[in-house]
Amino acid sequence: MAHILLRHRDIENIHELDVYLAHGGYEGLKKALSIQPDEVIEVVKKSGLRGRGGAGFPTGIKWGFIPKGPGEKYVIINTDESETGTFKDRELVEKNPHQVIEGALIAAYAIGARTIYNYFRGEYMDAAYRFEEALKACYERGLLGQNILGSDFSCDFYCHYGAGAYICGEETALINSLMGNLGQPWSKPPFPAIEGLYGKPTVVNNTETLANVPPILVNGPEWYTSMGTEKSPGVKIVCMSGHVERPGNYEVEMGVTYRQLIEMAGGMRNGRKFKALLPSGGSGPVITEEALDAPMTYEGLTPYGSVMGSSSVIVMDETTDMVWAALKMVHFFRHESCGKCTPCREGTFWMEKVLSRIYHGYGTERDLQILESVANQIGGRCLCALGDFAVNPVLSTIRHFFDEYKAKVSGAGQKQQATRETAVATAD
Repeated sequence: MAHILLRHRDIENIHELDVYLAHGGYEGLKKALSIQPDEVIEVVKKSGLRGRGGAGFPTGIKWGFIPKGPGEKYVIINTDESETGTFKDRELVEKNPHQVIEGALIAAYAIGARTIYNYFRGEYMDAAYRFEEALKACYERGLLGQNILGSDFSCDFYCHYGAGAYICGEETALINSLMGNLGQPWSKPPFPAIEGLYGKPTVVNNTETLANVPPILVNGPEWYTSMGTEKSPGVKIVCMSGHVERPGNYEVEMGVTYRQLIEMAGGMRNGRKFKALLPSGGSGPVITEEALDAPMTYEGLTPYGSVMGSSSVIVMDETTDMVWAALKMVHFFRHESCGKCTPCREGTFWMEKVLSRIYHGYGTERDLQILESVANQIGGRCLCALGDFAVNPVLSTIRHFFDEYKAKVSGAGQKQQATRETAVATAD
């Protein structure tokens, strides 16, 4: 089956404008410009396209929130891509940039925006240079700037580079960073659709989300809904990493099972047994063998207490220490917390401190209780989802692998006594 998003794998040099045009490039934009903006939004609504950044909010509905009428409006592409184990957007902007540009232009036309920003993760400079080359080619051919393709639609496109802050993947933190402020979320309302960039109505879409838009305009919403499932139609890029033979990006129809994804990636590395899987990087609760036959959809993992998220699938084999894995993830979230919310700022610090004590053999049964208590005081009490993400690796590994935590604390008393005796002997 030909790729819909990762088209560069089928078509050599599609990052070049002439090649992209020769293979149907910007036909989606032409189709959009031939109908009314409201009709474009309706097409995207009917397609059932949902946000590919992790939240899964319906794209057409999001566009429809933008107030009608005159006034400055903005489209922002979220290419911050800082979730652990996620690397799909980088491949798109580097290898198939025009499809992202075209999707963003269709979004801008639909909501009445005249300016687009692409907010890049600061470490993505090589991909960003390729993307800027594509923008330059578009300006030279009249695909950006004034009266695009001879229409009344005019739009400019700029790139902005972050500084490697995970929190700036959250849309309000991203907007603050883009305006030169601290990259911290704000309390909603106001929502970006009403007061976003520079206080104006703003749509923030993930890179992969927008790459889906041109083929939907060309082929129609019915074509898109013919793939995937009823509630999760279309295709998705899955980032496979961890203990699999062939890590990388895989474009699949929504509804494929996690067991099938592992098979696509060549199975477990070195023939080892499967132990656990992170379906959405470090931010999603871990799943075990019982959930492998669940469909990869926005609802598929609900019965197992987890989420699909951005489909950054990290596979772990039988050799993985799950307490160690939880500690690594909590360390990441503690480091990336912006510090604005007390539960997140203090909670991630204490979770890492207690987890470290447990992992290194100095924890107690009481520490397990403290760890759960701290985690339960973070979730649902923060401005953004980072706090909720941070507790997932702790609570889900405790739920599924409590015996490993118990094993860590069972010999803690003897280890602490040995440490004290060593300290006394050293002092003598």
